[in-house]
Amino acid sequence: MVRVMAHITTSVEYGIHCLLFLVGNDKAMSSRDLAELQGISPSFLAKIFPKLEKAGIVAASEGVRGGYRLAREPDEISFLDIVDAIEGRKPLFDCQEVRGRCAVFGEAKPKWATAGICGIHAAMIRAERAMRDSLASVTLASIASDFGKVAPASFFEDVGGWMGDRLSGRTARMPRPDKAAPP
Repeated sequence: MVRVMAHITTSVEYGIHCLLFLVGNDKAMSSRDLAELQGISPSFLAKIFPKLEKAGIVAASEGVRGGYRLAREPDEISFLDIVDAIEGRKPLFDCQEVRGRCAVFGEAKPKWATAGICGIHAAMIRAERAMRDSLASVTLASIASDFGKVAPASFFEDVGGWMGDRLSGRTARMPRPDKAAPP
């Protein structure tokens, strides 16, 4: 059985972008609105947000004006939290112990070739630790701050207006007069 190296998927990238739109936003945003804001599939994003909710990164509210809000302060949410919530904690490298399969060894693998941790595996473990440490040091707040320094104020006004239009268009579903509920 051949296994491939795990990697961070586009789900993480889209998830982080969506979470950035929740930073500083006092209104709940639906996953559909967040998807449409970014031009991605609502069904794709609808699979990401329950994972973020389960991890305590977002909180959901129901109803016509329901949606998601950050469940913690942005400076308490690291990129590692987000990656682990969406992808699960998967190893970067899955060692297959190739070192013991050398044709020269035949059936009798020498102990010197297979004793201890494989050097390649050890290097990959160090790389994974470095990556996880780096992701743990980056918070949603720090990236939002950096983005806020680059994007013009008009962008934030446009996004706020777009979301405001979406929210004001939502109304409670009222029964039609000709379809009144029975007494």
